[in-house]
Amino acid sequence: MKAARVVVLTVAVAAGGVAALLAGRSEKPPEPQVQQQPKIESVDVLVAKNDIAMGQTLTPGDLQWQAWPISGGAANFISKANQPNALETVSGAIARTPFVAGEPIREAKLVKAKGSGYMAAILPTGMRAVSTQISPETGAGGFILPNDHVDVILSRRDREAEKATGTEVHVSEMILKNIRVLAIDQTVEEKNGQKVVVGKTATLELAPRQSETLALAQSLGSISLALRSITDANSTDDDTNTDADKPRGGVNIIRFGVNTATTPK
Repeated sequence: MKAARVVVLTVAVAAGGVAALLAGRSEKPPEPQVQQQPKIESVDVLVAKNDIAMGQTLTPGDLQWQAWPISGGAANFISKANQPNALETVSGAIARTPFVAGEPIREAKLVKAKGSGYMAAILPTGMRAVSTQISPETGAGGFILPNDHVDVILSRRDREAEKATGTEVHVSEMILKNIRVLAIDQTVEEKNGQKVVVGKTATLELAPRQSETLALAQSLGSISLALRSITDANSTDDDTNTDADKPRGGVNIIRFGVNTATTPK
């Protein structure tokens, strides 16, 4: 019996060893492959280190180099490879439009003042800055902000028509349309979330002939600014609806120099 047990035990141990040997020789499962991320080519471009306001003179402390993907339009920006001294060369330029922190600097949005003031620097080529007096009543209650677009309305008394009719005659004409407001007093942009700028002077961006028109209109009567919707700031339609020209309070309402109403009896 003892010999038989020894034989059985030996066979069991041998079988276990063979099984362990076979298990050790079995193939290991393949390790998961890590997909290589494609390498993004980048270049150092000049960006705003902090927010830059319109009309602000740039200093080296306002700018920094930052890696930018080549496929992200880096060719349109100032790169360190092409302009390694840009921190110094751009310094002293004036921002024609605002920059936010991290926004790439573009030379098209800068101008070298060469000793001129910031208003002369931000004016587009061929345009003029002309100021006109306003009040809350003639300036949309103070809701006109820099960079808004307005229509300019001249209101005056028509002395010749009064002589002919014997009644008080007022003329109201829209003399300029879709004009950009450069500044209200000396405020050239919205600051600290300010939504209303109540000022006494509005500076408008005008072509030379428009400047002459406004100067003449100021000597003829009172000027009012009509705020345009932001959705039609680029519209060039000529709104000459005269249906609203109805007599009010015994005063003739005349638009574009044509009497469209009569004095009620």
